[in-house]
Amino acid sequence: MLIEKSCKDFVEVLSSKELVPGGGGAAALVGAIGMALGNMVGNLTVGKKKYKDVESEVYAIMEKATKLQEALLSMVDGDAEVFGEVAKVYSMPKETHKEKEARAEAMEKALKQACTVPMDIIRTAVEAIKLQARLSEIGSIMALRDVGVGVLCLKTALLSGKLNVIINLNGIKDEDFVLKISKEMDALVEEGVKIADETYDKVEQRIKK
Repeated sequence: MLIEKSCKDFVEVLSSKELVPGGGGAAALVGAIGMALGNMVGNLTVGKKKYKDVESEVYAIMEKATKLQEALLSMVDGDAEVFGEVAKVYSMPKETHKEKEARAEAMEKALKQACTVPMDIIRTAVEAIKLQARLSEIGSIMALRDVGVGVLCLKTALLSGKLNVIINLNGIKDEDFVLKISKEMDALVEEGVKIADETYDKVEQRIKK
């Protein structure tokens, strides 16, 4: 499993000729790191007298953050798996008309499946960004810069997921599927980027002296 590799090994494989991990896996990992930073801020907030009034809410945020963090980590290998199915199709024969039809059908199916993980990255990143937004309001001021870093990581995961969806949609013939996924993707990305930018600005203003 890719996610079991050390940071050094992962980066080395990422920089090599290997097809996986690629942009999708990198996006998922960056997103997981972004959410982990939110969890860290939560841990540095709870137990402090100054933040006693929001402690229960921060604990609830951390519980959700942990689930999102784990989900994003699972998508590192998930993306590699769905991309592997697309790669298999490229090796299918295409000499006869029948072979070409079978290949085209398999490619349509594989590309649709390949959209699932980057779409999940997008959905999960938006949820995570919303948690960071709340932490920017109630988290410990001493660790607030890490909310800013975290939300930037999650914005990167969000936009990277979009690129990976687009590249797969480009090869899909099913117009209804393309329209449905594009519509959901665009709405989520617009919402997520807006909240991420607002959160980053809020963090910057709060930590300025």
